[in-house]
Amino acid sequence: MKIWVDADACPGAIKEILFRASERTRIPLTLVANHVLPVPPAAWINFVRVCSGFDVADNEIVRRMSPGDLVITGDIPLAAEVLEKGAEALNPRGERYSHETIRVRLNMRDFMDTLRSSGVQTGGPSALGAAEKQAFANELDKFITRVLAAQKADK
Repeated sequence: MKIWVDADACPGAIKEILFRASERTRIPLTLVANHVLPVPPAAWINFVRVCSGFDVADNEIVRRMSPGDLVITGDIPLAAEVLEKGAEALNPRGERYSHETIRVRLNMRDFMDTLRSSGVQTGGPSALGAAEKQAFANELDKFITRVLAAQKADK
């Protein structure tokens, strides 16, 4: 099991939570971005730089990930692909994507795109607050606890 991060738009505070979790559990963590990002010097934390372009980082994550992995992304189409491949997806605000909710999320995204393209100002997401950081840390911890418990049971 590995954790993949769509790192171009991932907030720094969320990356720090991920670094600490990876260091604590030694679960492999890979950040994928189209520009250089600093990562702590640890054997289980990696960085993959991809060239600039539409969905290049997303495509690289989908190409490299495996069923059972966790992908951190706010990109709903990427989350949908991740779920289709048998992995899990979590956004930086602590919302877990699921097969039950991804269609609704995709439809809402498309609707908001249509509004924006017709000139309606929809605004962006609010700033990441303490509650969202805590929600993310809690969901990440639930995932790690579940995976580690399953690994122990398999031994």
